[in-house]
Amino acid sequence: MARAVAPQRFRVSQAADRRVRGLLRTLLVVGDLFMLVLAFALGYVLRARLPLPAVPVNPPPISNYVPMLVVHVAMTMLVFYFARMYHQRRAASRFDEAYAIAQNVSIGTLLAVAFESLAFKNSALELDYPRGVVVYAWLLGIVLVVVGRMFYRYLTERLHDFGIGRDNVLLVGSGEVARTIAEKIRWSPTLGLNIVGAVNGEEVGAMGEVPIIGTTAELPEIIDQYEVDEVIIALPEASRHELVQLVSKCQRGKVDIKVYPDIFAYMAGGLTVDDLNGMPLLSVRDVALRGWKLSLKRAMDTVGAFAGLVALSPFMTLTAILIKLESPGPIFFCQERMGLDGHSFPMIKFRSMRADAEKHGPGWTTENDPRVTRMGRFMRRTNWDEIPQLINVFWGHMSLVGPRPEQPYYVQKFREYIPRYMERHREKAGVTGWAQVNGLRGDTSILERTKYDLWYVENWSLWLDVKIVLRTMIQTIFGRNRNAY
Repeated sequence: MARAVAPQRFRVSQAADRRVRGLLRTLLVVGDLFMLVLAFALGYVLRARLPLPAVPVNPPPISNYVPMLVVHVAMTMLVFYFARMYHQRRAASRFDEAYAIAQNVSIGTLLAVAFESLAFKNSALELDYPRGVVVYAWLLGIVLVVVGRMFYRYLTERLHDFGIGRDNVLLVGSGEVARTIAEKIRWSPTLGLNIVGAVNGEEVGAMGEVPIIGTTAELPEIIDQYEVDEVIIALPEASRHELVQLVSKCQRGKVDIKVYPDIFAYMAGGLTVDDLNGMPLLSVRDVALRGWKLSLKRAMDTVGAFAGLVALSPFMTLTAILIKLESPGPIFFCQERMGLDGHSFPMIKFRSMRADAEKHGPGWTTENDPRVTRMGRFMRRTNWDEIPQLINVFWGHMSLVGPRPEQPYYVQKFREYIPRYMERHREKAGVTGWAQVNGLRGDTSILERTKYDLWYVENWSLWLDVKIVLRTMIQTIFGRNRNAY
């Protein structure tokens, strides 16, 4: 049986791979430990040098604070452990990781302060409790641990890119879902996964570049023979009884088992379990935005839109002048779009095309579209043509983040062949959205956009909105707006 190996530059033995993974896990823990100690030491220095809140008179040596250092670091590391910060998460967002670090460093600091107020109450440190050191150590701890984790991520991604330190993955299934998973793994070497092959009901041929190396009945032997670290069961059509049998065959050693959800789980979005007097109930459809969450999102929209309009008004004025100088016609382009509950509203943008661009009817903008002006091409590439939509946000027509609004003409077409398309209108349309920051804008798949929009609608959180806004700004600044024509 042939073994399939994802594209890589070097091949290393399984024993060496395991040693590398062990060293990387140790490096992650040691890196966090070093950064927390460094943060406390720098906090001591800053407290003695900066007049915030006040420079202490004759501060005691740092050796006096070693017990506090031990408590702070130990508490934070314990919080990291129980928060599963050392549990491997593949393809985790940098923003999510930074948020988790800030959250857990803060919790660790609070626990350390609470413990120290009791443990050191009658010690000599009570005369000079270093509140400034604690504050500086807290802030620096967040920054330094984030920096350390970014370096660790870069190191592991480069090793994975060279084929070092990867986990061996076995796919169960050979259908469309299994093929899609295989493609995503093969073209994402930084995930650190190496596909050894696939198994199905009957061993026949290959699945693209991934060989079929056996049948489901041979799972235990294949897992041992190929030293499999992770099994992905890609059989969404399998019955519960079949899944139970497959999982039982894969339960060997320290093999991780993951199951691709069936179509019911996909349509349900984020599944939750409720309790009805002791009887578990599965929540299939739970609208994320309601009650106080709506008020919170509206407050964020109002403040953000007002601040943006005030701060960007000089640049908006300059843009208006440049638009008028390049081509005749209005400065703004107003077009009917469909938003919350399917109600239409006039969406405002800077005009990026010739005034007669739609004389033959609406149409998608394509690459090198001759209707787009030179100024318009720059604005579309940088999202600057979307800035006047802050006016729509301030009026309440739109939100800063949400599904992008479409013209009624296209909505009527899409709703006919895309399942659940109209459910994206359960929330306000957004200036930017989850689909857009994932590269789905312009001339891209409407079906894929709809999947991302529905996921956003059913999994909304304030942090998700903040993350999308930050990612939009970064993509704009660094010119990463794909398909922006």
